[in-house]
Amino acid sequence: MIKAGIIGGSGYTAGELLRLLAYHPNVSIDFIYSTTNADKPVTSVHQDLLGDVNINFTGNVNPDVDVVFLCLGHGQSKAFLTANPFSSTTRIIDLGNDFRLEKDSNFDAKQFVYGLPELNRKAITKAKYIANPGCFATAIQLALLPLAQKGLLQDTVHINATTGSTGAGVMPSATSHHPWRTNNMSHYKAFEHQHLGEIGESLTQLQSGFEAELLFIPNRGDFTRGIFATLYTKLEADFQEVVELYNSYYKDEPFVNVTTDAISLKLAVQTNKCFISLEQKGSYLLITSVIDNLVKGASGQAIENMNLMFGLDETTGLRLKPAGF
Repeated sequence: MIKAGIIGGSGYTAGELLRLLAYHPNVSIDFIYSTTNADKPVTSVHQDLLGDVNINFTGNVNPDVDVVFLCLGHGQSKAFLTANPFSSTTRIIDLGNDFRLEKDSNFDAKQFVYGLPELNRKAITKAKYIANPGCFATAIQLALLPLAQKGLLQDTVHINATTGSTGAGVMPSATSHHPWRTNNMSHYKAFEHQHLGEIGESLTQLQSGFEAELLFIPNRGDFTRGIFATLYTKLEADFQEVVELYNSYYKDEPFVNVTTDAISLKLAVQTNKCFISLEQKGSYLLITSVIDNLVKGASGQAIENMNLMFGLDETTGLRLKPAGF
C-alpha cells in the first residue's frame, strides 16, 4: 500500500482528494495535516466523508510517507517544504502554483515536472516531484494541444471560460459569498489570469516558436463545480482532418473524449474526464472543453499523476461516472 499524507486538509481540494483516496485500492491515508483543525475529526469539516474516513486532523507530519499532496494556498508550498523536509524517497505532488513555471521548477535540488499526463506522461512516470496543473490551464491546454503539436496555432486564440464557485476556495470572499454569487455572473483577471503562463509554456513545448496571442476571459459562474470553456481561432484546414488530428492525439488517453456533437458541463462533473467538442464556423475552429475543476482540474489529476509515478494503471481509483441529471 502507498502511504499518503495530505497537507492543508480542510479545503475543497483536500476534501475532494480524500473522497477519491478513501476507496483507492492501493492507498492508505497516513495523515491529514491542518493546523487550524488539529485533533478534530476530518468529518467535522468534510461531513460528506462520514462513515468513509475515520481519522483526525493532525498538526504533525510523517516525513517518511510514500507520497505527500500539498493542498496549500498558492505561494505557500515552498515555505512549507523548507520548514518541513521529507525523506529522499517521498514523492511530492504540489496542487498549488509554486512550481508550475519552468523558472520555478527547480527548488532545493528538487526538479518538479509539470503534471499534465496528456503532455508529459513519460516524464511523470520517472518523476519524484510533480507540479499539478491549474484547473483553467487543464481545460484550455487539452483543447489546444493537438493543434500545437502540428504547428497550427498561427492566429489569435480567443478563450472564454466559466468556473464554479469551488474554484475560489473554501474561505468566503466578496465574490464567492453565496448571496452575491447566486443568480449572478462576472468576469475577472481578463487577459491576465495567472494560468496563462503555464499554458504558454506547454504550447511552446509542442510548437516551437509559438507566438499566437491568447486572449482569455475567465468568468465566475452561478454553480459550484466544473469549467465550461469555449475557444476559437482562425484555421485554414480541412475540418475532417482536424477532427482526425484530435482523435489521433487522444486515442490512447483514458480521460479525454473528442466529439463533434454539442456538449454540456454535466458530462464531466464528478469525474476525471475532459470532453472536447469541435465545430467549424466559416474560417474559424470552435472548440468547447469541459472538466470538473476539483477532479481533472485538481485532485483527480493529482491521483492520476500518483498512479503514473508508482507504476499503477492510470485510471485506478478514477473510474467515475457523472450524474447526468
